[in-house]
Amino acid sequence: MIRVNLLPHREEARKLRRQQFYTLAGLVVVLAALIVFFVYTVIAGYAASQESSNAFLKREVASLDTEIEEIKRLKEQTQALLARKQVIESLQKDRGETVHLLSELALQMPEGVYIKSIKQAGADVSITGVAQSNAKVSALMRNIESSQWIGKPTLLEVKSATVDRRRLNEFSMTFKLIRKQGETGKEQK
Repeated sequence: MIRVNLLPHREEARKLRRQQFYTLAGLVVVLAALIVFFVYTVIAGYAASQESSNAFLKREVASLDTEIEEIKRLKEQTQALLARKQVIESLQKDRGETVHLLSELALQMPEGVYIKSIKQAGADVSITGVAQSNAKVSALMRNIESSQWIGKPTLLEVKSATVDRRRLNEFSMTFKLIRKQGETGKEQK
C-alpha cells in the first residue's frame, strides 16, 4: 500500500478555511457597520426632521400667543367702547325725561303747593315741598295719578310747619316716571 502524506493538504485546507472565515467575518463586520451607520443616519434624519418640526411649532405657537393677546386686548377695548356707547345712549334717552318731568310737574301742580327739592334716581322721583292745606297735597297726588308721564305717587310724610307766621304743611312724596312703549323698545335693541 502506498502511503500518501495528506498532512500538507489538510494544512492548506485549514489555512484556506481560516482565510475564508476571516474574510467572511471581516465582510460581516463591514456589513454590520454599514447597517448600523445606515440606521443611525435614518434615525438622525428623523430626529432632525422632528426637531425642525418642533421649532416650527414653537414659532407658530409664539406667534399665535401674541395674536391671542392682541385679540384679548381688542375684546377689552370693544367692551369698553360698548360700555361707553351704552352710557351715551342712556344719557341720550334720559335727556328728554327731565324736561318732561318738570313740564308735567308744572302742569299738575295745584295752586298753593310749592316744591322745595326734587331728586331723581332712574325712574324714581322724590319731592319735598309745602302746601297750604292737606287737600292741596291730595289734589297733587290725584293729578300725578292721572298724568301720562308720571304716576304711582306715594306720600311719605306730611307735617305742620310755620313759615313767616303762616301755618303750612310740609310734605315729602315719591312717584315714578312712566316711560312710553317706544322708549322701552329702543332700550331692548
